[in-house]
Amino acid sequence: MNLKNLHVLQINTEKTWRGGERQTIYILQGLREEGVPVSLLCLKNSPLHLKAQKQGFETFAVKNNLQAILFLANYGKNFDILHAQAAKAQTQAVLTKPFHKRPIVYTRRVDFRPRGILTKFKYTSTDKIVVISYAIKNILEEFGIKNTVVIPSFFVPKKKFDNKKAFQLKKSLKLGNKKVVATIAALVPHKDPFTMVRAIKELTKIRKDFVFLHFGQGKLYKEVACLISELSLEDYYFLMGFHDQVEDYFSIFDIFVISSEQEGLCSSILDAFFYKVPVVSTDAGGLKELVKDRGILCPKRDFKCLAKAINLIMENNNLKSKLIQKAYIEVIQKYSLQTNIKKYLQVYKQVIKS
Repeated sequence: MNLKNLHVLQINTEKTWRGGERQTIYILQGLREEGVPVSLLCLKNSPLHLKAQKQGFETFAVKNNLQAILFLANYGKNFDILHAQAAKAQTQAVLTKPFHKRPIVYTRRVDFRPRGILTKFKYTSTDKIVVISYAIKNILEEFGIKNTVVIPSFFVPKKKFDNKKAFQLKKSLKLGNKKVVATIAALVPHKDPFTMVRAIKELTKIRKDFVFLHFGQGKLYKEVACLISELSLEDYYFLMGFHDQVEDYFSIFDIFVISSEQEGLCSSILDAFFYKVPVVSTDAGGLKELVKDRGILCPKRDFKCLAKAINLIMENNNLKSKLIQKAYIEVIQKYSLQTNIKKYLQVYKQVIKS
């Protein structure tokens, strides 16, 4: 079957803008570039909805999850493939499968361990599971799910940095010549922001010529802010909240750090690789395979290791250069949109034939 005769519906009904939503936009862009008709089912006025509309994609916007289920039950049959981009979307597609009777593809980006009979039913009712790392693949296979294929997250370089925006931020925070260590991570349990705070406290025992910028928001904001105050880090650790087009700030980052306890892959690390910012990360989930030999890995919750690794990169320019160069080459070769969208097209062909 000619894929250009297919009509694919991407489903993502998340309220927030995180890595999964950015990857949804990228797959919309990639399919359009390949000439495959594609539409999006999303929540009305969500960041994803607004960005997809701005880029000219056909969107079907619903007010809540019940409306998404009703839409799929009534109109899912109008599409050739339903591609769920989040766990909630997978549930919606599976629940309505008796009505639309269309193949379902689901991209799983998290390394949480699934449990229960209902979850097993949801996965066995999905025609193909795409996982973004081998760590996730192994977790699903332990759960008894074999119908998986690994396709990593996409990296799409920003066409032009807003250098003025980054300069203004640096000026407003009065950073001067201080080194900028940063992360982009929601303030939620699996990102383990408390280990990050403790790592920065440990780093202050070694050096004072830096600041740490934490971009992201979430339910742990108050607890993290309290820990920053408790450890007297107000002059070092800045909670930046949500920033649109946060990639603009990579131009002022000296080191990028991730402290996750659970992580599927982390697309922000791909940004760091491309924008030549060295990476320090825990070895959670898919981070181990992503960062290995391209950055410095530390055990989960090991804040002392994170602090030592950050300091090592600051002190060793040769190591820094080697890591940057290797990571840049790898992200171009293995994580480009053009390379990996073709793998999704192969998945679509398989589910249509079966």
